[in-house]
Amino acid sequence: MTVSSWDDYPVHQSSNWIAHVATSDRNFYDRYYFNAFDTGGDFMVVMGFGQYPNLQTTDAFVTVRRGGEQHIVRSSKPLEDRSDLSVGPIRVEVLEPLKRLRFVVEPTEHTVAMDITWEGFGPAIPEPNQFIRNGNRITFDTQRLAQMGSWSGSIEVDGHALAVDPSTTWGSRDRSWGVRPVGEKEPEGIYADTVRRGGMWSYFPMRFEDHCIYYICSEGADGSRSLEQAERVWLDGRIEQLGRTEHDHRFVPGMRLLSDSTISFPDAGFEIECTSLLPNFLAIGTGYGFEEDWRHGMYQGPELVVHGLVHQVDDIAMLGSYAVVDHAARFTYEGHTGHGLYEHAFSGVMPKYGLE
Repeated sequence: MTVSSWDDYPVHQSSNWIAHVATSDRNFYDRYYFNAFDTGGDFMVVMGFGQYPNLQTTDAFVTVRRGGEQHIVRSSKPLEDRSDLSVGPIRVEVLEPLKRLRFVVEPTEHTVAMDITWEGFGPAIPEPNQFIRNGNRITFDTQRLAQMGSWSGSIEVDGHALAVDPSTTWGSRDRSWGVRPVGEKEPEGIYADTVRRGGMWSYFPMRFEDHCIYYICSEGADGSRSLEQAERVWLDGRIEQLGRTEHDHRFVPGMRLLSDSTISFPDAGFEIECTSLLPNFLAIGTGYGFEEDWRHGMYQGPELVVHGLVHQVDDIAMLGSYAVVDHAARFTYEGHTGHGLYEHAFSGVMPKYGLE
C-alpha cells in the first residue's frame, strides 16, 4: 500500500508518495529527540522517536536517570503510515508546530510513565548540514532543527513522581532527518580497511535569561572539523555568529566522561564554563549502538515489541562513557547563568586529551 494519510496534505518534496522517500539509501531516517532535566540536577530524561521508511520500522524510547539508577522503556513496530507518531505506549503529538509538543509514555508494567508538554523558549533554529563521506559511501547527510524550552506535566519512575515544573524543568529538543547509520549492522566489505582514528563529538545547546547559545564541535583525531556551530540566538529571532571556538575539556579520572569544560569564543571575546550536573548514559539500552539486538531502525518482528529495563548506574557508566553521554548541565559566562544539554562522545584516539 503506497497511499497513506500524509498524501492528503501538500507536503511532498518529490514525485514519490510520502511512503517512498526520495533516496533509496537504507539508512534514511526521520527522528524526534527531546530531553527534560531538573535544573537542580535531580533527574535527566532523554526521549526519542524515529521512523526508518526504507527499513519499514519505527521505534521510540525514554531513559530516565535518577539517583543511582537508569530506567528505560523502548518499543518498536513495523512502519505502516508515517502520520502515526506512536509506537505502543510511546507517542509524540505536535500541538503547535515549532512551539508546543507533547510526549507521552502510557503506564505499563514497566517503571516509567509520563505525560509532558513542551513549550519552546525562543525560536527553533536550523543547524548546519552534516555531510561525511567514507570512501565513496555517504555515511552522514543530515539536517536538523534545534530549540530550547520548558516542560510541564507528570513523570513517574518506579512509583515515584518527579517534580515537573516549567520554572525548573528545562530541556532541549531537535528534529533531524537524512542519512546516517541505522538498522542492522551492514557488512563492511572494502570499508573494513578504512582507517578510523577516532575523534570527538560535542553538542551544548544552552538557555540563558534572554537568549540561547547553540554550540557544536565535531573534531577528528587530527584536529580537523566536520561540523561546527557557534550562535547566540535572541528571543526575537536575531542570530549572532560567534566565530570559531576552542575547547578545554576535563574528564572524570579513568573514564571518557566529562566533568566540566571551558569553551572559548575568541572572535566574540568571551568563554563559557560548563559543569555537569547529572549524566545520562544514553548509549545503553536505547538503540545508539552498543546492543547487537536493539539499534535504531532494527527490525524486531511483525508485531509490536515493548521492553522495560532498569540499570544500576555503577554497572553501565564505564561502558556508557565510550559513546554518547547526555548531561544536564550548568553554563556560566560574563554574569549569565544558564542550563542546557552537555552532550559528548569520544571515540578511538584523541591525542589532544591523551586518549589512546
